[in-house]
This record gives sequence, structure tokens and C-alpha cells, in this order.
Amino acid sequence: MRTLVTGILCGALLFCNGVQAQNKALIDSLRGVLAGPLPDTTRIVVLYDLSWELADAGSYVEAKVLADSMMVLATRTGSENAKANADNILGEIALRLGDYAEARRYFAECLQLNRKSGNERNTAAAMNNLANVKRKEGDLAGALRDYLAAVDINQRSGNEDWLGKNYDNIGTIYLQLGDHPEALSYMLKALALRERIGDKSGIAVSYSNLGLFYQQQSDLKEALRHTQAALKTRQELDDQNGMAISYVNIADILNRSGQHAEALQQAEEAIRVSEEIGAKYTLIAAYAYAGQAYEGLGRSAEALSAYGSGRLLAESIDDRSDQAEISLMAVALLTKTKRYAEARRHLDTAIPIARTVGSREMLANAYRELERLDSINGDWNGAYRNHRMHVLYRDSIYNASNTEETTRLELQYEFDKAEAAAQAEQDKRDALSAEELQRKEMQRNALMGFAVFGIVFAVVDMRRRRRIKKEHARSEALLLNILPAEVAEELKAKGHADAKHFDQVTILFTDFKGFTEASEKLSPQELVEELNTCFKAFDGIITARGIEKIKTIGDAYMCAGGLPVPSSSTPAGVVQAALEMQAFMISRKKERDASGEPAFEMRVGIHTGPVVAGIVGVKKFAYDIWGDTVNTASRMESSGEVGQVNISESTYALVKDEPGLTFAPRGKVQAKGKGEMEMYFVELL
Repeated sequence: MRTLVTGILCGALLFCNGVQAQNKALIDSLRGVLAGPLPDTTRIVVLYDLSWELADAGSYVEAKVLADSMMVLATRTGSENAKANADNILGEIALRLGDYAEARRYFAECLQLNRKSGNERNTAAAMNNLANVKRKEGDLAGALRDYLAAVDINQRSGNEDWLGKNYDNIGTIYLQLGDHPEALSYMLKALALRERIGDKSGIAVSYSNLGLFYQQQSDLKEALRHTQAALKTRQELDDQNGMAISYVNIADILNRSGQHAEALQQAEEAIRVSEEIGAKYTLIAAYAYAGQAYEGLGRSAEALSAYGSGRLLAESIDDRSDQAEISLMAVALLTKTKRYAEARRHLDTAIPIARTVGSREMLANAYRELERLDSINGDWNGAYRNHRMHVLYRDSIYNASNTEETTRLELQYEFDKAEAAAQAEQDKRDALSAEELQRKEMQRNALMGFAVFGIVFAVVDMRRRRRIKKEHARSEALLLNILPAEVAEELKAKGHADAKHFDQVTILFTDFKGFTEASEKLSPQELVEELNTCFKAFDGIITARGIEKIKTIGDAYMCAGGLPVPSSSTPAGVVQAALEMQAFMISRKKERDASGEPAFEMRVGIHTGPVVAGIVGVKKFAYDIWGDTVNTASRMESSGEVGQVNISESTYALVKDEPGLTFAPRGKVQAKGKGEMEMYFVELL
């Protein structure tokens, strides 16, 4: 359950801005105070404290209602400080609920108000919170920049308690980037600072994050020592929420160490505390680790009961990722205990959820379990099909994590080889030149011989230049296969490429319907060849229109118009490209249907808006884009229909007058995580 424990630890770091203790008595007390007559200034303070407490307890709906009331009251009284505080809690609620666009909006308003008031402490805090959103969106470079900017402000103004938060956040960014020495350096810097100023709550967070660091290094002894130190500090503070998180993390480490009886004790404590304070996400993880402990102790029935409790709780709060992950844990145990029918029922539920979440790792594990069940039941054809699907998703994980690194290494190799060849030829030339001078002194009568040598040398030098030029061209081609030309030039000139904001980028997503069904009828080689045929056609279509390919994800294809040079393409050009792609897929299906071969059908979605684009990574690099525009474009694809090009209202506004296009309004269509959105199908006249 690495996903769960990582999420909880990051949560301990990201959500430490508000009041830490999740205390039902305090919540009831604040509700009682709020019910009585209060001056506006006092009511604002009570609303703020209560909304934070409710948010920390997971009661986000009620917390948002109170924060909205606080905003109304702050606006009525003209208190910009109160408005900034309301923006802060509303942004935090949106962040925890995964509404990153809304979180970014609230935190940006908070930052603007705090800058206006000259409050440097709150300005740095708002900048830190905006960085938290960027990290959730995958913009690690942008997040790191904002965290470092917050450090500058807090160092200048002496806000040492916030400096510890900044250092910890920077450390976790470096941990995500795989730069472990830098990550440890910042985490230890945060701990030292907090110990010096006596920030016990912050010390607990530092110990918790150091536990995560050592766990990722597979140093379970050090991970346990630091996580237990976090627990001890939180017990001294009576921080119930922090204690529950620490119990969960200790249970995970002990399970990994094979100490299942001790792990069960910790998980049971986590369950008790989480239930008392209503910390639902922590409770899900506690059930999962209790299940693992029971399983390690050979108590299968109790393990399945714990997994079931965690799965039902995850389902009740629409936590699909953990719902699928716990289901797969139960499947493995059900298969192990020969309860095959139940295992298959769990898989039938888990696979669609994993596909919705987009977890290739979960899908690889699910198909491995299906393969195992089919083998046990003697269904060798089914076992073979599921084995192919397992390999497909397993390899897609490997490829996603290694293709960029492989390309980078190849690129570096080509550069190094060309440079070495040039140096070797130069050394040879220098040696020959020295020898030539010596012979001129000793054998002046051998001019003709030297003339012949000069001709030979010129030929060798010419061949050398050609070879170096060829190697350089190959290196350039490799670089341009990874990055846009403008970004590649910046990278070569400066050694790095800055992330850039683009106000208007049109993003296109495609996805194949029936991919799973078709893959069951094709060999892995045939499947890859068909994907390659389609994606090569797409590459040709978008290249002709100056559109930038971003990446492929399994059977999905993503490209964008309007970057890295805004004038390189237009929204209308992206729409035209989408229509050409659909035309290709329809034609391709007819060809394959005629020959009795499986074929794909495709959905396409397009949305236009602002993005940040750049290169992220220390050991790997790739050009990518981030922002809510990307998420919305993905929703246009998933909300579309096969054979159609589905565009958003913002794209429609830009292309509606384009000659040769016709549009079919769809009205408001429900989009996951976005609510109802206006959408249009577009066709050629």
C-alpha cells in the first residue's frame, strides 16, 4: 500500500497550515459559540477556526459552507485580512478535494490580498500553498520555484516557523525528482531549524518525512526510528490526527519487516483514533495495514474483514484509487485461500475502477491475478489473454519510466562519441603536424613527399569532418525527437530551459474505444504494430500543421497547438487535424473490417486555455505541459463519442467562424470533476 502511506505522509506535510488537533469537543464548543450573538470580528475568527477543524476532520462540505459565510461577512465588513484568510481555507478545501483549478484561484486571490497589505508572512504562506497546487498538478519545477521564493521572503522577514515548512516541501520535491542527497539535506535542515526554535509540531512532521525518506531507501530500521520519534512528539502534543498518521506509518513499516503482531497493534490504535476524530482517509489506510498484519499472522477471515471495511469506506467517500487497491489486496488473499469465485467478483469491480483512475500498475496486477485464476480453472486461452494484458500494462509502466532515460543516455552517448572522435582526430593531426615540422628540418629535399602527405591528410581531415558532422546531425535528430526545436536550442545554449506560461494553447486528446477487446484478439507484436501505424499517421498530420506532440500514454495520444511558438499553429488547425485523424481511423477500420482484422475506434477531445510548459527532471527530461486546461481537454475526450471531435466552449468561441466547419451544440454535458460544461461536435461542411 505504498500509494496510501505516501499520500498520508504528504498530507501531513501539505495540510499543516491550519489547526492540527482534530477534537470533537473543540468542534462542538465552537459550534456552540457560533450559535450565540457575536460581534462580526469575533464571528469571523470563530468561523475560521471551526472551518479549519472541520476540514481537518474530513467534513469538507460543512467546512466550505462556513468558509463561504466567513467570506460574505469579511466582504460586508471590508476586512481584506479576513477575505485573505477565507481564501486560504477555501483553497485548502479545494486542494484536498482535488479541484486544483479552484484551489489555484483561491490561493492566487489570497496571495494578491496579502501582497497588497504588505504582510510578508502571509504572502510567503500563500506562495507555499500555490506551490502545493503545482506539485499536485505535476508541475514540480514550478512548485520548486515557488517554494524557494517563499524561503527568500521568510528568511528576509525572520519567519522561521514557516521556513521549516518550506525546507520540508523542497525536500519532498527533490525526493520525487530522485535527488536523494538534496532531499535529505533539506529535510535535515528543516529538523535542525525546528529543534532550534522549539517547534514541536514541526519536529514531528520532519521526523515523519524522514521516515518516508528512509523507507524509500529500504532502510526500515531508520524509517521506524524516525516514525516512532514523530509519534512520541505527537503524543506529547496530544495531536490526535498526527498520532493516527504515525500509527499507520509504523504499521506499514512493521509489516514490511515481517513483524505482523506488532504491526496489528499499531493498526488497531490507528483505527481507534481515526474513528474517534473522523479521519476517514487515515482510517482507510489503517484498515489496509490491519488486513496485511492479519494476513501475515495467517488470520485470513479477519484480514478479509479489514480489507472489506477499508474498501467500503473508500467507496463511501468516492476514493476510487484506494478502493481498487484494497480490492486487489483482497483478491490476492482470496486466491491464496482458494476462494476463486469471490476473487473474480472483486476483480470484476476493481478493473473498471483501476481503468478509470488510470493506474497501469493496478491494471497490471489485476490481469496477473486473472491469469492466475484462469490457470487454476484450466482456462488456458483466458490465462494466455490475461497474461498478454498483464505484460502489456507491466511493460507500459517500464517504458513510461525508462524510455526518456534511455533516449537521454543515447543522446549523451552520441554527443560524447562525436566529441571524443573530434578530439582523437585533433590529437592525431597535432602529432602529424609536429612530425611534419621535424621532417621539414631534416629532409628539405622531400617536398614532393610532403605534398603527397598533405593530400592524404586533407582527405583524412575531410572524412573526419564528415563523420563528426554526421554524428552531430544524429545527435541533433535525437534531441529534436525529445524536445521542440526552440526548447532544444535554449537547453544547448543555457544548459537548462525555463518553464514558460502560455495564455492560449489548444490541447487535443485521443483515446481508442475497444482497445482491450482488440488486444485480446491480437498478439502483442500485432497490437504494437497497429498502435504504431495509427500514431505515425497522427504524427504526420500534426507535423504538417505545426502542432507539437506532447506524449502517448498507452493507447492515448496528446498534442498541443500554440507552443512553444504561439504562432506555430492555430486552434482551427488543431480542430482540422482532429478531423483528419478521425478520417484516418474510420478509413483504417473499413480496411481492417474488410480483411476480418480487429480495428480501433476513437474519441477526440479539444480544449483551449492557459498552460505552463517546460522540462521537468534531474535525471530524466521531457517537454510537458501542466494546468487545468490539460485536465479539461482530457474531460472533452472522455465526454465525447466515437467518430466525433468534441470541443469545449472556449475552443468553439475561437473556431466558430472558421470556413468549412459546422458545429452541433450538445448543450451542457456532465464532465467528471468539472460539473456541467458546454460542448460541441464539429464536422467538415
